[in-house]
Order: sequence, then C-alpha cells, then structure tokens
Amino acid sequence: MSNPLTGQSVESARRSLAGQLRSAGIEEAELDARILVGAVLGLDLTGLIAQAARPLTDAEASRLTQHAQRRSAGEPVARILGTREFWGLPFRLSEATLVPRPDTETVVELALEILRERKAAPPPRIADIGTGSGAILLALLHEIPDAFGIGTDISLTALSTARDNAVALGLGGRAAFVACSYASALRGPFDLIVSNPPYIPSAEIPTLSVEVREHDPHLALDGGNDGYDAYRALIPQASERLGPGGALIVEAGRGQARNIETLMAAAGLTMDRPPKADLAGIQRAVSARKMPP
Repeated sequence: MSNPLTGQSVESARRSLAGQLRSAGIEEAELDARILVGAVLGLDLTGLIAQAARPLTDAEASRLTQHAQRRSAGEPVARILGTREFWGLPFRLSEATLVPRPDTETVVELALEILRERKAAPPPRIADIGTGSGAILLALLHEIPDAFGIGTDISLTALSTARDNAVALGLGGRAAFVACSYASALRGPFDLIVSNPPYIPSAEIPTLSVEVREHDPHLALDGGNDGYDAYRALIPQASERLGPGGALIVEAGRGQARNIETLMAAAGLTMDRPPKADLAGIQRAVSARKMPP
C-alpha cells in the first residue's frame, strides 16, 4: 500500500503533518512539522519555501510518516532527530543525556559574566559536574578560546556523547571527560564549576510532560524526596575544589534558589550576587564564590 504522502508537494505534506500533530495535542504543531519536514528533506526555511511545490519521493514520505508517528506519541523532536541546538551550537544527543533547554543558557550567561570580570588572570579552568551532552561546558569553551574544561558524569554513554560533541565542535583539544560521581575524581583548583544537576522531587516526576517523563533519563531528573539530594552532594565537593575567588554556578528549579544558597553558605561559599533569572522570571542560575583566606 502506497504512502499517502508520496507525491504530495512539500508544502502540502507540511500542512498535513501539522494537522496530524495538532490532532495529537502537540502544542507547537506548525513549528514541529516544519522542523521535521526540513530535516527529512535536508532543507532550511528558505529551501522549504523554494521547493514548496516539489513532490515527495516514496522514501521521503516513509521517513516523514515515521517521524510524525513518533512525535504524535509524545517523543520530542530533538529525540527524533538526535540533535538539539544550544547556545547556537549543534549537540548530538543520546538516551543518557537530557535535551538541552533554553533555560540552561542562563547558567552560561552568568558564567560568562563572572569569567569576564577576571582581570589579567591566567586561562580559566572549568569543571562541569554531570555534563550530559557537554552543552554547558562546550558553550563556555566556545566563548572563551583559552579556557580548558573537564566534564564529569556517572554515565559512560553520556561521556561518550559529550566527547563526540567536543570533537565535532573543534573543542576536543581543550576538553576532557571523567567518569565519576559529581566531582569526586577531580582535583582542583578550578576557577569555575558549573552544574545542571537533577532537581525534580521524586514524587513530581510522574506529573511531568510525556516529552520529559518518558524520554529524558530519570537519573538526570530525579533530585530525591525534596529535590536537593544532588546539591547536598556536589556543593561541598565543589567548594573543596574551587581556587580562591573561584565561583560555583548551579541551575535551580522554581522556588529552589534560596535553599541552594543556604547549602552553599554551609559549605563555606559566599553569595556575591543575586540569582540570575531566566526569560520566564524564574531564578534559574545560583552562584557563590570561594573567598580568598
């Protein structure tokens, strides 16, 4: 039986896919349809417009149908395509990595503000705890050409993904990756330590969207009963490994910033600026410094 999309124009197929996704309850059906059609055909927005009248081949129709079925079932576009853009850079994903989100760019923004305050300092040493796809670390290395960074993760699959991303972005020579729990295998001093740890309370995970609940790794989501297990582990470790004047920046969930600051203070760190809010106004990036003795 032939695929009903075979022979349809690119524009007609895009509209058909958007309608299918809307019927499945996908909020950004138009955008997702355009991204999926463009990915299957290897076309950007300009190309989609220029080739709007071209008919789909049977192979293209088959791939697009498979993508549509997966998206309609709640699988994120980034998982279907295996890549996601973060900080303007392409990142390959795997089953062991979170899909990088725009909220996390707030951590990168704050890190760059802090690093650019350093005057006549040697190249910074950066650690990314629970690096996943390497998104935060590699975004920072991309912006700071003389920096060197280390990413840690307990997942060998995630570390392999991060290493591949570093090489693909031309940053392999300035990035290293270590398998360990949080910062346990690292030796300081570091000028900056960053982390997007798991911070969702365990009981809330079943209430998350299907895109997150069914497709992001639970190890990267589950923050324990109250959502702070990872912070309790990594903040003291980070404090020990920061050099004098070094900064720790962590991503926080809604309403978590103040409790995280309390944990940072208990580990001997000093808050020298307020948390940085994301575009939704949530205090998303929380930082503290290790003051010189």
